Amino acid sequence: MIEVLAKLGRGPVFLAGEVLECVITFTNPLSASSTSASSEMLAWASAQIHCQFHASENRVALPPSDGSKHDVQAENETVFVPNRGERGQCILSTPPKILFCDLRLDPGESKSYSYCETLPIDGPPSFRGQSVKYVYKLTIGCQRVNSPIKLLRVPFRVLVLHGLKDYQFPQDEAVAPSNPFLEAEEGLKKDSRLADLATELLMVATSRRSLHLYNISNTRGKVGTFCIFKTVYKIGEDVIGTFSFSEGDIPCLQFSVSLQTEESIQEEFQRRRGQPVSFSTHARHQEACLHTAQSSFSLPIPLSSTPGFTTNIVSLKWRLHFEFVTSGESAGNCLVRGSQSEAITWTGVEQMEVDTFSWDLPIKVLPTNPILASYVSQFSSTNSITI
Repeated sequence: MIEVLAKLGRGPVFLAGEVLECVITFTNPLSASSTSASSEMLAWASAQIHCQFHASENRVALPPSDGSKHDVQAENETVFVPNRGERGQCILSTPPKILFCDLRLDPGESKSYSYCETLPIDGPPSFRGQSVKYVYKLTIGCQRVNSPIKLLRVPFRVLVLHGLKDYQFPQDEAVAPSNPFLEAEEGLKKDSRLADLATELLMVATSRRSLHLYNISNTRGKVGTFCIFKTVYKIGEDVIGTFSFSEGDIPCLQFSVSLQTEESIQEEFQRRRGQPVSFSTHARHQEACLHTAQSSFSLPIPLSSTPGFTTNIVSLKWRLHFEFVTSGESAGNCLVRGSQSEAITWTGVEQMEVDTFSWDLPIKVLPTNPILASYVSQFSSTNSITI
């Protein structure tokens, strides 16, 4: 028996263009109850990154492709197919890398191998929507002699930040501070600079603030005003807005604000022409606001959510969806006098004519630092199998 352990050192979330590094350890465990331990042999091991695409047959009409044929590979073949048995199509893959050939492990012995690969910068982000899914995995395949291939899959998440693809790093770094006693591979140095550049670009894009004022009105008059200071956010941030109803002509009884994503299929891939888009609500605030001069809300953008993106098949956009309930009468008629005694009490009316209307405000949501997103990732940094 051999235990195979794969560990992503930095966590299971990466930016497209970064270098993924995984340490794979092969161990021949020494069992305390075993009386005749023996050496174990593996013929080979290889690793490869691939992205699986799966679409809902009820919502997406994909053209026929050669990659959709069934996998007819027998289990005892020695061909390494990372996506064998997976649903959907493999739309992206890196070249396979051989970790070793003919590995012999004595009882209690273990050997580790480092796998490094740059994530394609032009691939889609990780996404699990109602119509399509993009799932990234690192697959390690290994085989004993005359035995079936065993696959260890390590799922991870990819965030895509537009603008990194066209950036050219300077060639001359003689002026940069360096430590001659530390050895650093060029790929890892570039990877570190890429993460720093992404953090800087995100900071610049999301730190710009300017006052955005919107008048809220219906067919009968003005209800109030809405104020927001920016419309570009990172996942993990809070969307904060304020309402002012003091200058409104129409009393607002209740409002709700929902943070939503809009998933739409490109027209040429729609199963039915004009089919509706899919909405998902990630946070919601609701409040009764009669006789309220000002109010506010704060909606967190989950770190586990997907930033907005567009591919040739699907697009994902973010928005704030507002719903208002207004009175058909003036604010003074919303209360009635309860008694004629010296102590006056006011109560709400039993019935009231109301109007409802909604409004959508598009916002832009960008990725964040992948290390921060790793803290809430559903994926584990460590995966293992026994062969």
